[in-house]
Amino acid sequence: MERTLTPEERIRRAEEIYKARRAEGVKLRSSSVNIGVRPKYKFFKKMILQIAICMMIYLIFYLIQNGQYLFSEEVIQGAKEILAQDLNIETLTKQIEGWFQSQEEGEKQTDDAIGGANEEGNAILENFQVNGTENTNTIAQEEQYQEEASTMNQMEEDANFVKQNYSLIKPLSGTITSRFGLRNPTTPTVPKYHTGLDIAANTGTVIIAAMDGTVELASSEGDYGNHLKIVNGEVMTLYAHCNTLYVKEGEEIKQGQQIAEVGATGNVTGAHLHFEIRRNNRYINPEYVLEF
Repeated sequence: MERTLTPEERIRRAEEIYKARRAEGVKLRSSSVNIGVRPKYKFFKKMILQIAICMMIYLIFYLIQNGQYLFSEEVIQGAKEILAQDLNIETLTKQIEGWFQSQEEGEKQTDDAIGGANEEGNAILENFQVNGTENTNTIAQEEQYQEEASTMNQMEEDANFVKQNYSLIKPLSGTITSRFGLRNPTTPTVPKYHTGLDIAANTGTVIIAAMDGTVELASSEGDYGNHLKIVNGEVMTLYAHCNTLYVKEGEEIKQGQQIAEVGATGNVTGAHLHFEIRRNNRYINPEYVLEF
């Protein structure tokens, strides 16, 4: 039969096993070895720590509740609501965490709102900086449009003045190949803004004077080639790219008089008459005055 061990022998045996396992690196659980009064000591230590924590919490809330000059009204009101309930450490902890979390969310929303406003302001500023050149270009274009509109109004006034005070006829019958104003020429040497009316006809076709006047200029120089200027008061008519000029400077001209022939001199792409009407050297669309 197995011999019964005395309590002293059991304790000694347990200590030997413990030392052997510890030497082998085996970590023992606290429940596997009974070491005198140590568990009771841990229990009292834990209880004292909880009491100290409760006292600190009470002290904090007391200071919050009575420190009107140290804390805001929201903090004090939150503390009063918590103290009005039955004390439960777990519930109290959750309430404290919830209150601080709500405060953090409120601050975050405020920061987000401020950040959004800043981003919107920065976007507006960036948009202004990025589009500054475009805005400047838009203003310049608007001013140009207004200037062109004013020019058109002036042109209409000049055309009405010519029709009311002068008698003009067509200098040539033919095909209109280029009208007054902006155009898209296929030849680089041809200007984009056309200051007259191009009437195509065969070379040598006779051109007649559109009105009475004096030959101010008869020249073969420049892009106009062989050309004439006939002046009557404030109004001038110009006939360009002629093949032959029939009149000279200083001659008095009657309306309908033969003055030149159609040609292709100067800066041209084919035989035609370039016809202009001006008042005080301001260009007028010939079609505002005559029907072609």
